[in-house]
Amino acid sequence: MVYNYSEDLKVAKEAAEKASEIIRNYSTSESFSVRLKGKNDLVTEADVASEKEIISTIKKAFPVDEFLAEESNTKTKLPDGRVWIIDPIDGTTNFAHGFPVYCISIALWVDGVPKVGLIKEVAKGELFWAIAGEGAFLDGKEIRVSKTSDPSTSLIGTGFPYTAFKDVDKYLNLLRNLMQNTHGIRRPGAASYDLCCVASGRFDGFFEYGLSPWDVAAGALIIQEAGGLVTDWNNGEDWLFGKSIIAGNADMVQFLQTQIDQHFK
Repeated sequence: MVYNYSEDLKVAKEAAEKASEIIRNYSTSESFSVRLKGKNDLVTEADVASEKEIISTIKKAFPVDEFLAEESNTKTKLPDGRVWIIDPIDGTTNFAHGFPVYCISIALWVDGVPKVGLIKEVAKGELFWAIAGEGAFLDGKEIRVSKTSDPSTSLIGTGFPYTAFKDVDKYLNLLRNLMQNTHGIRRPGAASYDLCCVASGRFDGFFEYGLSPWDVAAGALIIQEAGGLVTDWNNGEDWLFGKSIIAGNADMVQFLQTQIDQHFK
């Protein structure tokens, strides 16, 4: 019997909507606490409250499921069974400064395989989701990755290093080359949203390093269900815990892999 993940998606949507309301309320308040977990790594009251609400909502429906969440659990590998991977606010620095974009990211992985992915861009209210084998959607409309195969006409998304700077010179050289060989580079500041931009064809490709599982667990599935590819910087599959990712259609992934190899290998 094939398991139907529609109920899991329904619960994820409910959790995201409740958390969105919490985040919106904080965004309009006069002040909220902000602290540093590490250099340039912020956490706000809204992050903590959002995560608490998401986990509470999911636990009511699935009490024995496990969680990997940014503010409360930092497993270094996925346990067997059902695991929800959660980023309560991806783009916390944007949120803390009152700058959109910031997202809620919720993914369900089962025995190491992504099954459900949901990302809500809170400021604008866009809702992206996917169930494995059932396609990817934005606000109910099916989405597909870009068909662009010519890098010179592509728009590329990325994220800037903000905690680890040892490779920043290599990264800047890579950016310089991409600026000269594409239509441009964009950096919204939330990797989950960047991945959704790839899935919906807004970006032709995306690359970043220094990421965590909750940044990519949902967005990668959405890209795959939209017909795209996701790899790490070694052209492998270690993008969940491997801290690097490339995404796009096959041509753009190959282009970005070649560019990265030239500057980081």
